[in-house]
Amino acid sequence: MTEGRPAGEGVARAAGSERRSSWEAVLRARTWLSADHFELEIERPDEFAFLSGQHIRILAPEGERDYSLVSGPADPLLRIYVRQVRGGEVSTFLAEARPGIRLAFRGPFGHFVLHPSPRPRLWAASGTGIAPFVSMARAGASGHLLLHGVRRIERLHYAEFLAPGAAAYVACLSEDERSGVPPHAGIEVFHGRVSDYLAGRLAAGRYDFYLCGSATMIREATAIIDARFPDSLVFSEVFF
Repeated sequence: MTEGRPAGEGVARAAGSERRSSWEAVLRARTWLSADHFELEIERPDEFAFLSGQHIRILAPEGERDYSLVSGPADPLLRIYVRQVRGGEVSTFLAEARPGIRLAFRGPFGHFVLHPSPRPRLWAASGTGIAPFVSMARAGASGHLLLHGVRRIERLHYAEFLAPGAAAYVACLSEDERSGVPPHAGIEVFHGRVSDYLAGRLAAGRYDFYLCGSATMIREATAIIDARFPDSLVFSEVFF
């Protein structure tokens, strides 16, 4: 679900993407990023086009699920970032699928895309909500403040790619792991949640906030933004 609105005002819910084409493409490779997170490479159909921040719906034998693309719009392959969920039928299917099979999917869907603005951008993600921001960075977006909320520092997937293009990259660690070493020299470690950083660390100003992740993070962050940054804009997408 994607939302965009001025801070302090009611939410305007965006409709789904008008383009709902169905596709099939070959699974090329799987790269494990941790014990339960991996990236899939999928051949890109010739006529498939999308905007950074959009997602596709994977159609598995036992169900379907949406995944944001982490590839850039001009990349020759499609890539998705997947967390294998215990008991999750689609993520388990993708974790076990052999390269060479044909995957069915629909899309692209979604309106969680960048909008031109003179205000500074703040990207805030929790967990796998980092995915659309990876695609935006691959499309050339830079100069933003990036907050990535994870439990432990080893969950900062894509950090080495994202940090150089950000004005600042802040890893918000919800578990106290002070001995952890950030995967890139340009990463600041903040011990607390994304909402804690917004409430106590972010300087006053007018921003475009892009929030992607759990409903809890987005709800908490939006309340803080409404109170502290009322002249800002908020764009959000919940990851279920």
